[in-house]
Amino acid sequence: MIITCPCEKKQFKIDSSLIPNEGRELQCGSCERVWFYKPQNGSEALLTLNNNISTNITEQNQVIKKNLEISKTLEQEKIIEAEIEKENLKTVEKLEGKKSKLFSYLIVFIISFVALIILVDTLKTPLINVFPSLEVILFNLFETLQDIKLFIIDLI
Repeated sequence: MIITCPCEKKQFKIDSSLIPNEGRELQCGSCERVWFYKPQNGSEALLTLNNNISTNITEQNQVIKKNLEISKTLEQEKIIEAEIEKENLKTVEKLEGKKSKLFSYLIVFIISFVALIILVDTLKTPLINVFPSLEVILFNLFETLQDIKLFIIDLI
């Protein structure tokens, strides 16, 4: 016969001839607990077994419900993480778009500045005739541009 300790941590196989019908005290070798054990007749054993089975089924149902709740929570977290990832991608795309726009504006500014310098160089003589003090400023501007050009050539 198999006897389970009340702590339900250990089970013992005991010869049924060692336990009289009136019962006797037993001691668990694991938890050192002492309890009185009385053998049950067939119908009481079946009733106890049915109670144990129904208790196990109830516990298993509770575990299944908890697992379902956890899986639903995990699915919701995955959905939220996917939405966050989409938002992050949109933000990155916006930043990349802004960077490319900034680069485009910089190129347009440089081209416009060079066109202005070429225009001023083309009209240098008529401008100096109208504004005589502009000659020194234009000369310094062209000298600065020549220095920048030489600097760039040296870098290359």
